[in-house]
Amino acid sequence: MGKIYVFAAQGVEEIECLTQVDLLRRAGFEVVVTAVGGELRICGSHGICFEADARIEEVSLKDASALVLPGGMPGTLNLLKDQTLADALKQAAGTDTLICAICAAPRVLGAAGLLQGHTATCYPGIEEYLTGAVTTQKEVEVSGQFVTSRGLGTAIPFALKIIELLAGRDAAEKMKNSIVFNISL
Repeated sequence: MGKIYVFAAQGVEEIECLTQVDLLRRAGFEVVVTAVGGELRICGSHGICFEADARIEEVSLKDASALVLPGGMPGTLNLLKDQTLADALKQAAGTDTLICAICAAPRVLGAAGLLQGHTATCYPGIEEYLTGAVTTQKEVEVSGQFVTSRGLGTAIPFALKIIELLAGRDAAEKMKNSIVFNISL
């Protein structure tokens, strides 16, 4: 199985990013936190800083099982500015690589023209940027190779869906149980 690349730009929503990294690594995947925008040190939208594993220009995404885009502002806008990322997403389209985006980040997929004819979900108010997509308000949507989710509050279901798609339902259930994930209030 290939690597999972989680793209982080300045102003990323920290929980949407690091929840994916944490749960996917716990599930046994090789996850590469990939900096977009030149700097390895990433500071999120709420002032939490961390270091990425590599810059997007330094990695070969040909071995990817999944490409994951966390949202947040201005993180999503910074992802939108990066041509290397846009090219990588377009190259992955039509392959067996999962392309995953949460919160405002599905906007990046819309801008690249990748959601045409697909079903997608996103943070409320971002729908207009998902060009050609049928949008829903589900926590997580899977449409072909695309996995989208709504926001910080859906970061765990988003990660669990990625685990399920890559390793099977049993692996996702095992992870769900191991982190004592229960959404009842």
